[in-house]
This record gives sequence, C-alpha cells and structure tokens, in this order.
Amino acid sequence: MTHLASKQAKQLFTSFALAVLATAPAWAATKTVTLSVPGMTCAACPFTVKAALSKVQGVARTDVQFEQREARVTFDDSKTNAQALTKATADAGYPSSVKN
Repeated sequence: MTHLASKQAKQLFTSFALAVLATAPAWAATKTVTLSVPGMTCAACPFTVKAALSKVQGVARTDVQFEQREARVTFDDSKTNAQALTKATADAGYPSSVKN
C-alpha cells in the first residue's frame, strides 16, 4: 500500500511541477501601448516603423496604422518598455510618443 501512495505522491508532485513550469513567467506581464507616430507621411512609412519595432527584443506584435498615424505594440515588459519602443521608431526616422 505504501508503494501505491508513494507512486501517487510522485505523480502529484510531477503534475504540480509541470504546472509551475508552464506558468513560470507569470511575473512578466504582456503590455500593449499605442504610439503616436505623426511623421508617417506616406503609405510605405508603416513598413519601416513596423520593422523597427519588431527588432526590439520582447515585442510580440505590432499593428501600424497609417491613417491614424499610430502603432499599437504588444510586448513583454520584463524585456522592454515604452521608452525602448519610442527610441526604436526615432532611430528609424519616425519620432513617436505614447498615447494616453
């Protein structure tokens, strides 16, 4: 009987450990910010802005809208921040700021 209880305890521990590992980056939050990018003046500009933002480590998704002159960026806040995003667009020739 103790062998069965020991086996069940091991299975329970293994299941718990796997659950903890699966949620390990729980302290890292995914954030989304919208950047105002007023310098986009042509339909090709969003491609440059998107490429610049995509190169920032931690960026998961970018959606650049020419008509609204803005970029919506989803990122891992343990790897980057809004300041790094605005620096990336500025370095590409498109200064931006975080919209409130």
